[in-house]
Amino acid sequence: MENPLINDAYGTLFLIPTPIGDSAPLEVLPLAAKKNMEVLTHFIVENEKVARRFIKKITPNKNQDTLILYPLNKYTTQEETATYLEACLQGESMGVLSDVGCPGVADPGSIVVRMAHQHGIRVKPLTGPSSILLALMSSGMNGQSFAFNGYLPIDKSQRQRAIKRYEKKAQKDDQTQIFIETPYRNDALVQDFIKVLEPSTLLCIACDLSMVTEMTKTLPVALWKKNIPELQKRPCIFLIHPPH
Repeated sequence: MENPLINDAYGTLFLIPTPIGDSAPLEVLPLAAKKNMEVLTHFIVENEKVARRFIKKITPNKNQDTLILYPLNKYTTQEETATYLEACLQGESMGVLSDVGCPGVADPGSIVVRMAHQHGIRVKPLTGPSSILLALMSSGMNGQSFAFNGYLPIDKSQRQRAIKRYEKKAQKDDQTQIFIETPYRNDALVQDFIKVLEPSTLLCIACDLSMVTEMTKTLPVALWKKNIPELQKRPCIFLIHPPH
């Protein structure tokens, strides 16, 4: 059916997930990701070196010299980003790759997705691993109402105040609160959770998701005090929810 909001003369913007850990790509990604990447040459990427490595893994026969990559990260200017969808506007499809997980989720890819909608370019998200959803699925917490809050403040006092604020919101709205942290700050964050949260509040720690070392555990804060796993340098998602 024709969609008046989509211009079919334009290419499609494919949002292509990447593995969270060191798993073989096709163990965690659908075949559709491989099929689309085999025909695409234009990719908007977070990191060029990481993207080339991933493309080579999933399409080993693809000529790397044919790839046209557009870096999209904190150093990319608005003027540069404004030109990134030119290939789509000329009728050629493009792919968006995050370094890890799903483009546009806790990721700068959302910038070009928003631009695509403004231009009337078709956006096609592909299925793939999301550490946020995997953690929520395995937490046993409320999956009907949840909020991903990203990174908490680096400053210790601000971080502790934020934790208390999110705990109150979880209690008031019966809503799971989800956080991510830079791996080398994991241990400090867990100590803050234990210090600030009520002993009965449920804390889920989900780390190394989709890897062989994967671990997900939900316990009341009081029980975490003597059972803190080694989390340094391991990618983690943290979730809190009032006791059921």
